[in-house]
Amino acid sequence: MSGKDATPQKVLKLDPQDNVLVALTNLRKGESAGLSGESYELLSDVPAKQKFLTRDVPEGGDIIMYGVLVGKATTTLRRGDLLTTRNIRHAAADYHAQDKSMSWTAPDTSAWRDRTFLGYHRADGQVGTRNHWIVLPLVFCENRNLNVLKQAFEDELGFAVPQIYRRQVAELVRLYREGKSQDLDSLASSTASGQSLAPVAPKVFDHIDGVKFLLHEGGCGATREDARNLCSLLADYIHHPNVAGATVLSLGCQHAQIPMLQDAIKERDPHFSKPLLIFEQQKSASEQAMLSRAIRETFLGLVEANKLARQPAPLSKLSVGLKCGGSDGFSGLSANPAIGHLADILAALGGKGILAEFPELCGVEQELINRCITKDVSDRFIHLMRDYAARAKAVHASFEMNPSPGNIRDGLLTDAMKSAGAAKKGGTSPVTGVLDYAEYASVPGLHLLCTPGSDVECVTGQVGAGSNIVLFTTGLGTPTGNPIAPVVKISTNSSLAARMSDIIDVDAGPIISGETTIEKMGESILERVLQIASGEAKTKAELLAQDDFIPWKRGVSL
Repeated sequence: MSGKDATPQKVLKLDPQDNVLVALTNLRKGESAGLSGESYELLSDVPAKQKFLTRDVPEGGDIIMYGVLVGKATTTLRRGDLLTTRNIRHAAADYHAQDKSMSWTAPDTSAWRDRTFLGYHRADGQVGTRNHWIVLPLVFCENRNLNVLKQAFEDELGFAVPQIYRRQVAELVRLYREGKSQDLDSLASSTASGQSLAPVAPKVFDHIDGVKFLLHEGGCGATREDARNLCSLLADYIHHPNVAGATVLSLGCQHAQIPMLQDAIKERDPHFSKPLLIFEQQKSASEQAMLSRAIRETFLGLVEANKLARQPAPLSKLSVGLKCGGSDGFSGLSANPAIGHLADILAALGGKGILAEFPELCGVEQELINRCITKDVSDRFIHLMRDYAARAKAVHASFEMNPSPGNIRDGLLTDAMKSAGAAKKGGTSPVTGVLDYAEYASVPGLHLLCTPGSDVECVTGQVGAGSNIVLFTTGLGTPTGNPIAPVVKISTNSSLAARMSDIIDVDAGPIISGETTIEKMGESILERVLQIASGEAKTKAELLAQDDFIPWKRGVSL
């Protein structure tokens, strides 16, 4: 992007091979848009974020963006034509085994090499950005009991958010009973305004960030593969550096058995030493007896966990999830490449990046294959991508169904077009690992994690892979969070940041306006990450208690 003092650009070309330009502002029919000495007369209105052609394209001809194939023309198109879902269709280049060795020029990390964040050091060498205790069921039959514990612990330990909406309903009831129906609109709306998000009770434990309850709908009634995958994911969360200890509720007869969970934990850490409290209802004298014991032992565990304080840790201890959701036509131009630059810095420092959403890597597979450090790594990526595509095909679906109506309205017309921008979150560093869902990242560098594009299933998997903080870019506005890892919401455009300031943490829109560069924005986001990782600031998702947790069952979710 151009510098702050330069004339703002109206259009942008993303790669020299492209035959489309992106409108950075609303352009009118008949207007001429210039770039690099060439002028293009527009044959229709081109809204901001949308694309138009730089040359004539015959029916069936290639549409190239980010230097890759993103679609085919469904009719003859002319220079200056607006691209729409009516004149292009999804198309993506095929991919094959690694055909060249990876070479990479790492970014300058001299300004970050000696920087630290304040984290919770675990016995296994991992470092957490938060200190949570988790309570989880092995089967959905225990969800009611989890909710009982949730209410008791959150209300009494000072972790509950204020019941502002409950108070609003109470005020409406009062007005109704007093016969003041005519006052409901004005008085009830004022009741809900200006409420603080501070806890309703004083916080009991200074060094505990929360007791989190991981409700889910699995554990029985599905395939044994689903049960094993669920236990692997729950083991990931128990092993996670943001977790101090765990309380597990089991019914007893379900597919997801206690030994299955214990074996999965041992696979991740043979010397596992965190407190793990397991209670089985079918072996208890009563539900009340089980819950009373779970409360007592969990509280004692919290007393011990509260003794751990934050200590300095190098940036190599950060494991960052790289996610986008509610994407728009600016996602691949601003926020995504900005966190890609951040990911490159962390990779160069020995940290980890977790790039997921396999349906949104469609069309850029060959670039990622060629970035893999070994043939074994690239072969695993190929295997997981083709297996995922085959599962989709088996139920009459495909990756091209991934873009949502909101994505399409805001300029992401095909899955390959969306994918090319989504992949920018992974920067340019070598791919050091490829993970299936519920596998844990164990080596430094960029990892590719097999997940759906579906926001909560994906973030749930990224945190399960060890992300102790998640960077989530959005162009339309997405309120996703996670129970144990801070999710930093980054807007691709400034209008969204202004309109939904209650969920957005960082505005990357100044890249589009030319006020800053991708590199400077990425480094600014990294500064914010260090504040959040150190507990000096909370994300909007944390303040809103946006604790989303949905394990992916290995059916087809795009």
